[in-house]
Amino acid sequence: MKGYRKVLIAVNGSLDVLTKGLKLAQDEKTWVTVVKVIPSYDGDLNLTGIKNIEDVLESGVQRVASEVRAVAREEGALIKTRIEEGDVSRAIVEVAREERCDVIVLGAQRRKNFIERLFGDHVIEKVINQAPCPVFVV
Repeated sequence: MKGYRKVLIAVNGSLDVLTKGLKLAQDEKTWVTVVKVIPSYDGDLNLTGIKNIEDVLESGVQRVASEVRAVAREEGALIKTRIEEGDVSRAIVEVAREERCDVIVLGAQRRKNFIERLFGDHVIEKVINQAPCPVFVV
């Protein structure tokens, strides 16, 4: 990670990418921003049985944010956390531009079968193609 001063770590379902990204960034004493993107909800709330979806989403966001802070504390790293809502790949690229990051660290999710690999959402490819900086996949 030579020469990178600002690192963006995009957290997906697992916090493994955060741990690995912090270890990489720690060697160079870089500024670290951690982003978690929550997809927008476009469905019909009457069908979900949940009347106050914002409370449910906020409790999940708070849980993720506290887990991220706990991992950072464990690693001895100072981080800036951002929670974004919207299209995952677009939000990651947008945060990287706003924060003027030198590298983006992403975690690769394992696809279970051929259909998922073929038709699944290709967030990593979209970020790589649109990113204003190099992308490091762990």
